[in-house]
Amino acid sequence: MKRTFITNMPDRIGAFLAANEKLSSIGVNITRVSYNKAIDTHTLFLEIDGEESLLIKAEEILTSLGYIKKESGKASVILLEFHLKDEPNRLHPILVLIQTFNFNISYMSSQQNETGYQDFKIGIYVEDETNVSSFLENASRVCPVKVLHYDKSEKILDNTVFYLSFAETLAEKMKLNEKEKEGLLVASNKVMQTLDEEGSPFYKTFDYISRLASHIRRYKGSRFQPRIVREILPSGTELVNIEPPCGSNITILTKGQGLLFVDTGFACYRKEMMSLLDTLYPQWQTEYKTLLLTHSDVDHAGLLDLFDTVYLTEDAALDFANERVFQNAYREENPLHQPYAYISKILTKYRPPKADNLHPLKGQCREGELLHGLGTVEAAGFTFQVYSGAGGHVKGEAVFVEEDERLVFTGDIFVNIKDFTKEQKSFTKLAPYLMTSVDTDPTLAKKEREAVFEILGEGTWKVIGGHGGIFTTDINQ
Repeated sequence: MKRTFITNMPDRIGAFLAANEKLSSIGVNITRVSYNKAIDTHTLFLEIDGEESLLIKAEEILTSLGYIKKESGKASVILLEFHLKDEPNRLHPILVLIQTFNFNISYMSSQQNETGYQDFKIGIYVEDETNVSSFLENASRVCPVKVLHYDKSEKILDNTVFYLSFAETLAEKMKLNEKEKEGLLVASNKVMQTLDEEGSPFYKTFDYISRLASHIRRYKGSRFQPRIVREILPSGTELVNIEPPCGSNITILTKGQGLLFVDTGFACYRKEMMSLLDTLYPQWQTEYKTLLLTHSDVDHAGLLDLFDTVYLTEDAALDFANERVFQNAYREENPLHQPYAYISKILTKYRPPKADNLHPLKGQCREGELLHGLGTVEAAGFTFQVYSGAGGHVKGEAVFVEEDERLVFTGDIFVNIKDFTKEQKSFTKLAPYLMTSVDTDPTLAKKEREAVFEILGEGTWKVIGGHGGIFTTDINQ
């Protein structure tokens, strides 16, 4: 098994060599190392592979070498401004005072401004905050001192505890527990390391992760205002398509025989979706509810427990089974996608669904097939032809075709990018950057998309993808 240790780089020559030698001697393997002084001069990520008993021993070794500190207090960085006369050696007493209190300087900035004074901005790294008041009292006898508050998104003023600051900020914003915070930190570092090796600036990576969190949080409560299209089809069927600002489309079909849903969106919008359904269908909780799941990505599968029956592919059901025993989902088997998928799970409070209401449809694409027929599903008065995809977007994807209604649900094999809302456009820019591509195999995904339209019979079809508005197309054969 593998475990990532978030450690502090000891400030001495040969520290990493000593750690490597001792870890090698107990038979574990260091599978990933990430240290970038330009981001954070202290934090080192070590991914170690070995049996659980050896990982415990590895932690003991890292602790004894000073890589893992056991102090209970939280370190912090305080940005101060010292108002000094623009004369030689005026800063010297302040520097002596900082040294006396054993504070580390993490940032300094000053410029002459032709006023006869300079305002020195100094960031100090404080491990024991009980000393701060005494320090400020002493410093104020030398010159006027201000404690500054600054917007970290504008500029990273301190890079000695960047990871700590980044994780603490997101954890507070998203109400994460300690385990979730540590998982977020490790996954964020993995994204950064991958993109850094491709030449992408590290600050952009962390900015995009912060924006991902902000988008998810922004649309909670009363700000959850999806675009809703409600129409009556020629057969009398009512179709409601719900497009949240972030997360998948949720489509509902009714014709008096229960409610049929396609996909569910993010788990974090449970209260918002239930409130919306109360408005649309006041009796929905007592109705029999069937769900067609297009694939197992967390932005589509967050609320599966709300349904009496969930139809999905055999591979999608296996995906959830793996998650329940803490193994990687298919999306996470791709090292480029694994960190983003894990971050999304943490930020959206995703939990793998139980198997009670899942009805897997057996069958998979054979070699060379783009879509494989899995038979039909009859639910809520509708009959769907079901096809398993080849995995261009993700393994376990499905396409559902209702020929009588001329409806096709494609999941993310097809998305109507041209009809995204402003909010959707902003949100969907994040994943392609952080994952390098949202598709497992972009070339295969393109072929699948073409194959979907080839299986449709003659007539006018409503194509409802995983994201974006309803796409209407005329098929002539």
